[in-house]
Amino acid sequence: MTADVFISLRQRLPSLRKTEKRIAAFVLDNPSVVAGCTITELASRCETSQASVARFCQAVGYSGYKEFRLALVSASSREEAAREHFRVADADIEPGDSAFDVVNKVAYQEVRAIEETARGLDLEALDAIVAAISAASRIDIIGAGSSGLTGQDLHQKLHRFGLTTYFWVDAHLALTSVALSSPSSVAIGISHSGLTVETYQALEIARAAGATTVAITNFPDSPLAELADLVLTTSARETPLRSGATASRIAQMALVDFVVVRLLQSQLDRAATSLRRTYEAVQPHRLSVNHHPSAPTSPAS
Repeated sequence: MTADVFISLRQRLPSLRKTEKRIAAFVLDNPSVVAGCTITELASRCETSQASVARFCQAVGYSGYKEFRLALVSASSREEAAREHFRVADADIEPGDSAFDVVNKVAYQEVRAIEETARGLDLEALDAIVAAISAASRIDIIGAGSSGLTGQDLHQKLHRFGLTTYFWVDAHLALTSVALSSPSSVAIGISHSGLTVETYQALEIARAAGATTVAITNFPDSPLAELADLVLTTSARETPLRSGATASRIAQMALVDFVVVRLLQSQLDRAATSLRRTYEAVQPHRLSVNHHPSAPTSPAS
């Protein structure tokens, strides 16, 4: 069971039944109201039965309504304190918000995404992934769209460690790459929804070849997560003006840093040498701190 009821609700929402989704939506929209409701009152407000509410609580990881409501009260208290810190009454960005409001709300959402991702992180899975990467003969990283940007970031960081790492923008090249996997390989699929066809297919091919498969996703019950041997989940909040792809980026990048820093701990000497050599390789391509570009001598310069 995750440490935060709001994380659990958002992550499990796609896999809930129709009635359970209706209850979850009401809870997410009205947490302070639900915190004061009995199970009978919540069932009435959601136009369903007490039994359905009880099944909903179990579906999102709680033994019953009492435990669920206590978790809701605790999470609501943390949420209120965080909003006060960022001076936002409501986290949702509205079309008429001022620049001050937008900046504070985006900052609030991104900080909360990192905090909630860290709080709900499976630390055993994190260390197992780091161990697998450290021992891998090759590492394939797959991601499309904004998840592809996260994949590129992970690729360049692991590559600077001197690890044999591949990331392909072209989906067909990614599929041909993972087809060369072996039991000593690792394949990492990144997808906010866990539903991206190309990412799923690549991980499926890698798994069939015996590779250790890793999923980074926002939804632990998604097809991609169910396919993977090891899973790391983000906690990104989607709002009307911030799609899941946009909201997920900061949380995915945080997970990349968790993996990379943990790997750095385990390979400090090797990594330090690799990082120094790659750093020195690009130094001739930096301007000197004493460099002052000449002023144009004519309008056409």
